[in-house]
Amino acid sequence: MPDSPSAERGLLARLVDVRPGEGRALAWAWAYIFSILAAYYVLRPIRDQMGVAGGIENLPWLFTATLLGMLALNLPFGWLVKSLPRARFVPLTYRFFALNILLFALALHLAPPEADLWIGRAFFVWLSIFNLFVVSIFWATIVDVFSTEQGKRLFGFIAAGATLGAIAGSATTALLARAVPTSALLLCAVVLLEAAVFSMRGLARLSERLHHVPSEAPEHAPIGGSALAGITRTLASPYLLNIGLFLLLFSVTSTFLYFEQAGIAKRSFPDRGAQTAFFASVDLLVNALTLGVQLFLTGRIVRALGIGWTLALLPAASVLGFAALALSPTITAIVAFQVFRRAGNFAIARPIREVLFTVVPREDRYTAKGFIDTVVYRLGDQVGAWSYAGIAALGFGATAVAATAVPLSLAWLLNALWLGRAQEKRADEADAARPGSPA
Repeated sequence: MPDSPSAERGLLARLVDVRPGEGRALAWAWAYIFSILAAYYVLRPIRDQMGVAGGIENLPWLFTATLLGMLALNLPFGWLVKSLPRARFVPLTYRFFALNILLFALALHLAPPEADLWIGRAFFVWLSIFNLFVVSIFWATIVDVFSTEQGKRLFGFIAAGATLGAIAGSATTALLARAVPTSALLLCAVVLLEAAVFSMRGLARLSERLHHVPSEAPEHAPIGGSALAGITRTLASPYLLNIGLFLLLFSVTSTFLYFEQAGIAKRSFPDRGAQTAFFASVDLLVNALTLGVQLFLTGRIVRALGIGWTLALLPAASVLGFAALALSPTITAIVAFQVFRRAGNFAIARPIREVLFTVVPREDRYTAKGFIDTVVYRLGDQVGAWSYAGIAALGFGATAVAATAVPLSLAWLLNALWLGRAQEKRADEADAARPGSPA
């Protein structure tokens, strides 16, 4: 059934600048990302508790294993992108991860208690790979379907579907963690991943209608490239390298905060169920704040400030937040900063960062973007984890960690402003080159 413009405007106009023909695509995009984030946030508190149970001192090694896993998985994923159309490689990827979840559920159900520690470490590494891959593939599909102009209007609102999914997943685990076995929560995540596949196919059926820019290849054709295209194309492009630097600096500073939060949970909550519930409650606070910003502020902020200054908001807030932690590294300050920073990332920085990829070739949206979103991100985790361990080994505490993050955040701010200018230049050049554009 065709979209009804009046119905779209009546339902959505107060929240987002939706145009005729976009309503059904928004609904499928919401269902798609809702399912992915609900699955991840059902699993995330379990991962965090397992990471704490293995000892804070072991987290850097788990981050190292995660980076190696990311590198290993990028090669077969690059081959899938090269060889298969999107309608095939996306469901294959999600179902591969669903099968992994079933294997973990079986292992937790059958393994003796003394094996729980190593299963937990493997699960920590696996989920740290899973969440970046599945979300990166979602956003690659979205930037393949929507234009830059649509991205500025709609990506913040689409990200609100992610937040609702995260809230649902966090609430599910927070409520059930003490009452049901972990394997039951894992099975719930499998069902949600299958719902994501169904929603992706619904969105794909509308993609040709939504393409305001002519497609570079038919939807049923493989995207092409090579298994190593993610690495080679990123290294060959200053624009893509700077997107990678943006994500690297975000990841390093996020890891500093994550370790501080993990230490707080270990000291404050000796019971495993209480630790899991604590992590889920923090996630719930983050996502409730994120949702309000996404629904009412993100689109307005990017229209008022433009891409560059909007991207710069999170690093600017990080400069102030880490400076405050350097002066007063209290438990309340760390948790509050973590909540506001993560909300700022999900509500503003993440959807606007995805707009950066609307002006790159289609191959780069899946290969280079996948490499940046996974390997580069986890490289930042690695740098942050071992830097944190090194600072601790030298006898310094949270104040030194926060002080180190301040100049990193300043560099990140300058990088964001450069990216904003570069994206707008590329978008203007693409508009000028389009047939029928004014001279």
